Amino acid sequence: MVKIMKKTAAIIMTASLLLLSGCGSNGDEKVIEGNVQTIESGSTTQSGETTEAASGLQEDSQNETAQAEDNIKGYVFIYNDVSVGMDVDAAPIVEKLGEPVSYFEAASCAFEGLDKMYTYNGFELDTYPVGDKDYVSSVILKDDSVSTAEGICIGDSIEKLQQAYEGEGEESGGMLVYTKDGMKLCFIMQGEFIISIEYRSTVLDETDNGGQGN
Repeated sequence: MVKIMKKTAAIIMTASLLLLSGCGSNGDEKVIEGNVQTIESGSTTQSGETTEAASGLQEDSQNETAQAEDNIKGYVFIYNDVSVGMDVDAAPIVEKLGEPVSYFEAASCAFEGLDKMYTYNGFELDTYPVGDKDYVSSVILKDDSVSTAEGICIGDSIEKLQQAYEGEGEESGGMLVYTKDGMKLCFIMQGEFIISIEYRSTVLDETDNGGQGN
């Protein structure tokens, strides 16, 4: 089972990279790995003004994050108390998740701008551009170190899956798909066990069918 899961994770990662890079030229692609520097405001104080400014910025950031979480619909992925939903502003989520293990971007096949892929321990977060913002398009779980909010992870049985979610789900393209509030939660099965889990925006389906998304 461990060998199958490792092999599957490698296949999923390769497929994700091919998907993002498939329509961009070499000049459009950019890979960033390693250290990501964060510049924090308010490291020094002058008569308390800088400290107050930093506090205000932090409060604004917290308000934006709270508003983003209020807009989350459908099935939600939660990692270290950070809620990740589909089709919401990715910026506050990425900020709270912290430095990724790796980062990749490429010209979007369906939108004006760049598709972006952030890889963290155990999962991958993908975004699509609309205007001057990036929105979450998918979250792909890579191994059993992470799970859905309902407690399902890679390696679990289809019986446990069906106990965790209402209904039987819809079989589509070798996947068992649960749809809620305009997003999909997809489970790829091998025999009686889960080998892949993906939260997916239906915007991706619209663009696959020739639409232009939001």
